[in-house]
Amino acid sequence: MSNRAPVDVSQGRRGLLFIVSAPSGTGKTTLVERLVRVVPNLKMSRSYTSRPARSGEQHGVDYNFISRDRFDAMVREGAFLEWADVFGHCYGTSAADTEALLADGQDVVLVIDVQGARQVRSRGMETIGVFVLPPSAAILEQRLRGRSKDSEEQVRRRLEVARREVDEFSQYEYMVINDELDPAVERLEAIVRAERARVKLMRPEAENVIRTFRHAENTERKPV
Repeated sequence: MSNRAPVDVSQGRRGLLFIVSAPSGTGKTTLVERLVRVVPNLKMSRSYTSRPARSGEQHGVDYNFISRDRFDAMVREGAFLEWADVFGHCYGTSAADTEALLADGQDVVLVIDVQGARQVRSRGMETIGVFVLPPSAAILEQRLRGRSKDSEEQVRRRLEVARREVDEFSQYEYMVINDELDPAVERLEAIVRAERARVKLMRPEAENVIRTFRHAENTERKPV
Protein backbone atom coordinates (compact mmCIF):
# COMPACT_ATOMS: atom_id res chain seq x y z
CA MET A 1 0.00 0.00 0.00
CA SER A 2 1.05 3.56 -0.66
CA ASN A 3 3.14 5.53 1.84
CA ARG A 4 2.75 8.78 -0.07
CA ALA A 5 1.57 11.87 1.73
CA PRO A 6 -2.16 12.57 1.34
CA VAL A 7 -3.10 14.66 -1.67
CA ASP A 8 -6.38 16.57 -1.80
CA VAL A 9 -7.97 15.67 -5.13
CA SER A 10 -11.37 17.13 -4.32
CA GLN A 11 -10.86 20.73 -5.41
CA GLY A 12 -13.25 21.83 -8.13
CA ARG A 13 -14.76 18.47 -8.99
CA ARG A 14 -17.68 16.23 -8.13
CA GLY A 15 -16.79 13.09 -6.22
CA LEU A 16 -16.65 9.61 -7.72
CA LEU A 17 -19.15 6.97 -6.62
CA PHE A 18 -17.69 3.49 -6.14
CA ILE A 19 -19.79 0.39 -5.50
CA VAL A 20 -18.24 -2.65 -3.86
CA SER A 21 -20.38 -5.79 -3.88
CA ALA A 22 -19.68 -9.37 -2.83
CA PRO A 23 -21.43 -12.40 -1.39
CA SER A 24 -21.93 -12.35 2.37
CA GLY A 25 -18.78 -13.56 4.14
CA THR A 26 -16.36 -12.51 1.40
CA GLY A 27 -14.93 -9.70 3.56
CA LYS A 28 -16.01 -6.68 1.53
CA THR A 29 -16.68 -4.48 4.56
CA THR A 30 -13.28 -5.25 6.11
CA LEU A 31 -11.58 -4.51 2.77
CA VAL A 32 -13.27 -1.13 2.37
CA GLU A 33 -12.65 -0.16 5.99
CA ARG A 34 -8.94 -0.74 5.36
CA LEU A 35 -9.12 1.02 1.99
CA VAL A 36 -10.53 4.29 3.34
CA ARG A 37 -7.76 4.40 5.96
CA VAL A 38 -5.01 4.40 3.32
CA VAL A 39 -6.62 6.46 0.53
CA PRO A 40 -7.25 10.17 1.25
CA ASN A 41 -10.54 11.85 0.35
CA LEU A 42 -12.40 8.53 0.21
CA LYS A 43 -15.43 7.98 2.41
CA MET A 44 -17.26 4.75 3.18
CA SER A 45 -21.00 5.33 3.16
CA ARG A 46 -22.67 4.54 6.49
CA SER A 47 -25.88 2.60 5.93
CA TYR A 48 -29.13 2.77 7.84
CA THR A 49 -30.37 -0.56 9.20
CA SER A 50 -33.36 -1.90 11.06
CA ARG A 51 -31.39 -4.69 12.73
CA PRO A 52 -30.21 -4.42 16.35
CA ALA A 53 -26.60 -3.43 16.96
CA ARG A 54 -24.26 -6.35 17.55
CA SER A 55 -21.77 -6.44 20.39
CA GLY A 56 -19.18 -3.70 19.90
CA GLU A 57 -21.13 -1.82 17.20
CA GLN A 58 -21.94 1.86 17.70
CA HIS A 59 -24.76 3.97 16.32
CA GLY A 60 -23.43 6.58 13.91
CA VAL A 61 -20.13 4.73 13.55
CA ASP A 62 -20.83 1.26 12.18
CA TYR A 63 -24.42 1.90 11.06
CA ASN A 64 -27.28 4.27 11.67
CA PHE A 65 -29.48 1.96 13.73
CA ILE A 66 -33.17 2.80 13.42
CA SER A 67 -36.46 1.04 14.10
CA ARG A 68 -38.25 -0.93 11.39
CA ASP A 69 -41.10 1.59 11.49
CA ARG A 70 -38.68 4.46 10.88
CA PHE A 71 -36.98 2.52 8.10
CA ASP A 72 -40.30 1.85 6.38
CA ALA A 73 -41.16 5.56 6.67
CA MET A 74 -37.88 6.51 4.99
CA VAL A 75 -38.67 4.09 2.16
CA ARG A 76 -42.04 5.75 1.64
CA GLU A 77 -40.38 9.18 1.68
CA GLY A 78 -37.94 8.12 -1.04
CA ALA A 79 -35.02 8.83 1.29
CA PHE A 80 -32.89 5.90 0.15
CA LEU A 81 -30.60 5.73 -2.87
CA GLU A 82 -31.00 1.98 -2.53
CA TRP A 83 -32.31 -0.41 0.07
CA ALA A 84 -32.82 -4.12 0.59
CA ASP A 85 -34.21 -6.67 2.98
CA VAL A 86 -31.28 -8.96 3.76
CA PHE A 87 -32.06 -12.08 5.75
CA GLY A 88 -34.90 -10.39 7.58
CA HIS A 89 -33.21 -7.05 8.30
CA CYS A 90 -33.36 -3.91 6.15
CA TYR A 91 -30.35 -1.88 5.01
CA GLY A 92 -30.37 1.36 3.04
CA THR A 93 -28.15 4.15 1.73
CA SER A 94 -29.29 7.72 2.29
CA ALA A 95 -29.62 9.60 -1.00
CA ALA A 96 -29.15 12.98 0.72
CA ASP A 97 -26.03 11.92 2.63
CA THR A 98 -24.45 10.48 -0.52
CA GLU A 99 -25.25 13.51 -2.65
CA ALA A 100 -23.82 15.89 -0.03
CA LEU A 101 -20.49 14.05 -0.02
CA LEU A 102 -20.27 13.85 -3.83
CA ALA A 103 -21.17 17.53 -4.24
CA ASP A 104 -18.41 18.39 -1.78
CA GLY A 105 -15.87 16.59 -3.98
CA GLN A 106 -15.57 13.54 -1.75
CA ASP A 107 -15.21 10.12 -3.35
CA VAL A 108 -17.70 7.68 -1.82
CA VAL A 109 -17.73 3.89 -1.52
CA LEU A 110 -21.04 2.08 -1.17
CA VAL A 111 -20.67 -1.42 0.29
CA ILE A 112 -23.89 -2.95 -0.99
CA ASP A 113 -25.19 -6.19 -2.46
CA VAL A 114 -25.95 -6.81 -6.12
CA GLN A 115 -29.60 -5.88 -5.63
CA GLY A 116 -28.64 -2.49 -4.22
CA ALA A 117 -26.12 -1.95 -7.01
CA ARG A 118 -28.84 -2.52 -9.60
CA GLN A 119 -31.03 0.07 -7.87
CA VAL A 120 -28.27 2.69 -7.94
CA ARG A 121 -27.49 2.05 -11.61
CA SER A 122 -31.19 2.22 -12.48
CA ARG A 123 -31.24 5.81 -11.19
CA GLY A 124 -28.81 6.77 -13.95
CA MET A 125 -25.97 7.57 -11.57
CA GLU A 126 -22.42 7.25 -12.86
CA THR A 127 -20.74 4.55 -10.81
CA ILE A 128 -17.55 2.49 -10.73
CA GLY A 129 -18.38 -1.07 -9.72
CA VAL A 130 -16.03 -3.54 -8.06
CA PHE A 131 -17.10 -7.13 -7.48
CA VAL A 132 -15.22 -9.02 -4.78
CA LEU A 133 -15.01 -12.80 -4.98
CA PRO A 134 -13.75 -15.31 -2.40
CA PRO A 135 -11.01 -17.67 -3.65
CA SER A 136 -13.58 -20.49 -3.90
CA ALA A 137 -17.01 -21.61 -2.75
CA ALA A 138 -15.40 -23.94 -0.22
CA ILE A 139 -13.38 -21.12 1.34
CA LEU A 140 -16.45 -18.90 1.53
CA GLU A 141 -18.28 -21.66 3.40
CA GLN A 142 -15.31 -21.99 5.78
CA ARG A 143 -15.38 -18.24 6.43
CA LEU A 144 -19.12 -18.21 7.08
CA ARG A 145 -18.87 -21.12 9.51
CA GLY A 146 -15.79 -19.59 11.14
CA ARG A 147 -17.68 -16.41 12.04
CA SER A 148 -19.63 -18.43 14.64
CA LYS A 149 -22.56 -16.01 14.58
CA ASP A 150 -24.87 -17.73 12.09
CA SER A 151 -27.01 -20.81 12.56
CA GLU A 152 -26.69 -23.75 10.18
CA GLU A 153 -29.84 -22.62 8.41
CA GLN A 154 -28.46 -19.08 8.01
CA VAL A 155 -25.17 -20.42 6.60
CA ARG A 156 -27.04 -22.49 4.02
CA ARG A 157 -29.17 -19.49 3.05
CA ARG A 158 -26.14 -17.26 2.64
CA LEU A 159 -24.41 -19.87 0.47
CA GLU A 160 -27.49 -20.23 -1.72
CA VAL A 161 -27.70 -16.45 -2.20
CA ALA A 162 -23.95 -16.36 -2.94
CA ARG A 163 -24.40 -18.90 -5.75
CA ARG A 164 -26.84 -16.53 -7.43
CA GLU A 165 -24.87 -13.34 -6.73
CA VAL A 166 -21.58 -14.49 -8.26
CA ASP A 167 -23.25 -14.61 -11.68
CA GLU A 168 -23.59 -10.81 -11.47
CA PHE A 169 -19.83 -10.13 -11.68
CA SER A 170 -19.99 -9.16 -15.35
CA GLN A 171 -22.14 -6.12 -14.45
CA TYR A 172 -19.14 -4.53 -12.71
CA GLU A 173 -16.11 -2.73 -14.15
CA TYR A 174 -13.53 -4.40 -11.90
CA MET A 175 -13.03 -7.63 -9.99
CA VAL A 176 -10.93 -8.34 -6.91
CA ILE A 177 -10.42 -11.82 -5.44
CA ASN A 178 -10.05 -11.58 -1.68
CA ASP A 179 -7.52 -14.34 -1.16
CA GLU A 180 -5.32 -12.35 1.24
CA LEU A 181 -6.35 -9.10 2.91
CA ASP A 182 -3.37 -6.82 2.22
CA PRO A 183 -2.98 -7.66 -1.50
CA ALA A 184 -6.75 -7.31 -1.98
CA VAL A 185 -6.71 -3.86 -0.37
CA GLU A 186 -3.80 -2.87 -2.61
CA ARG A 187 -5.78 -3.91 -5.68
CA LEU A 188 -8.73 -1.81 -4.53
CA GLU A 189 -6.42 1.15 -3.93
CA ALA A 190 -5.01 0.77 -7.47
CA ILE A 191 -8.56 0.88 -8.88
CA VAL A 192 -9.39 4.10 -7.02
CA ARG A 193 -6.18 5.81 -8.09
CA ALA A 194 -6.62 4.69 -11.71
CA GLU A 195 -10.15 6.12 -11.84
CA ARG A 196 -8.91 9.39 -10.36
CA ALA A 197 -6.30 9.64 -13.12
CA ARG A 198 -8.79 9.47 -15.99
CA VAL A 199 -8.43 12.37 -18.44
CA LYS A 200 -11.97 13.67 -17.93
CA LEU A 201 -11.29 14.02 -14.22
CA MET A 202 -7.77 15.41 -14.56
CA ARG A 203 -8.59 17.81 -17.40
CA PRO A 204 -8.66 21.02 -15.29
CA GLU A 205 -5.26 20.22 -13.77
CA ALA A 206 -3.87 19.16 -17.16
CA GLU A 207 -5.03 22.43 -18.75
CA ASN A 208 -3.22 24.39 -16.05
CA VAL A 209 -0.02 22.54 -16.93
CA ILE A 210 -0.58 23.04 -20.67
CA ARG A 211 -0.98 26.79 -20.13
CA THR A 212 2.55 26.89 -18.72
CA PHE A 213 3.84 25.46 -22.02
CA ARG A 214 1.91 28.04 -24.00
CA HIS A 215 3.23 30.82 -21.78
CA ALA A 216 6.79 29.60 -22.29
CA GLU A 217 6.27 29.45 -26.07
CA ASN A 218 4.90 32.99 -26.18
CA THR A 219 7.83 34.24 -24.10
CA GLU A 220 10.33 32.66 -26.46
CA ARG A 221 8.68 34.36 -29.46
CA LYS A 222 8.90 37.87 -28.03
CA PRO A 223 11.39 40.06 -29.96
CA VAL A 224 14.56 40.95 -28.12
